[in-house]
Amino acid sequence: MTPERRRRYPGRLRVPDRAALTGIMYVVRTGVAWRDVPAATVGCSGVTAWRRLRDWTEAGVWPRLHAALLTELRRADALELDDCAVDGSHVRALKGGDHVGPSPLDRARPGSKHHLIVDRRGTPIAVTLTGGNRHDVTQLVPLLDAVPPIRGLRGRPRSKPGGLYADRGYDFDKYRRLLWKRGIEPLIARRDVAHGSGLGKGRWVVERSFAWLHQFNRLRTRYERRADLHQGLLELACSPICLRRLRTSF
Repeated sequence: MTPERRRRYPGRLRVPDRAALTGIMYVVRTGVAWRDVPAATVGCSGVTAWRRLRDWTEAGVWPRLHAALLTELRRADALELDDCAVDGSHVRALKGGDHVGPSPLDRARPGSKHHLIVDRRGTPIAVTLTGGNRHDVTQLVPLLDAVPPIRGLRGRPRSKPGGLYADRGYDFDKYRRLLWKRGIEPLIARRDVAHGSGLGKGRWVVERSFAWLHQFNRLRTRYERRADLHQGLLELACSPICLRRLRTSF
């Protein structure tokens, strides 16, 4: 809600929300520093865009926006939750901060990890952020808990996949039992089985979704020290992907 403007000493007019969102998206897409946002072109300064990002993140705007788009996708019969896929991806964290750890894939340099679950078509359902030293499988349950209740059809909202594809990094019987307990069929490749099991036909979509997500240059490398702001940018980037899928469904 827009704060009420003072009558006697109103000061400078508040930057419209649309202009602030344009500034945020400019940074997410191009990866430039906030101070380098071209105010004359975008319609707001980088400082204003950052402050609006902070306020909207703390207000929980981005997960609600993502959930609303997922609801519209399900209403348009463009969301397939019977078979989902999950994976993680490392990114470097240049400025440290929360949820940063020594990355085992980058010579123990500071890094973070994006954890993503997508539907059969690669639509992002939920995304989380952890330190680069966290094992993918330890974030499986928190990632499933992050899936919002998706409405759009009559009956109960859908909040879990029917089956879950994952690579050998998730090959632990403990987590298979946890998935079965939640009513989710684990479709996880085993370490001691030769390649060619056929499970890759269901897992490749999450790799493509990471490619879509990391087309937003600001997400390829983590610059935000505050983990909640980087998490907010991740959730915000999921929305254009969902919107693109929604437009192609008509």
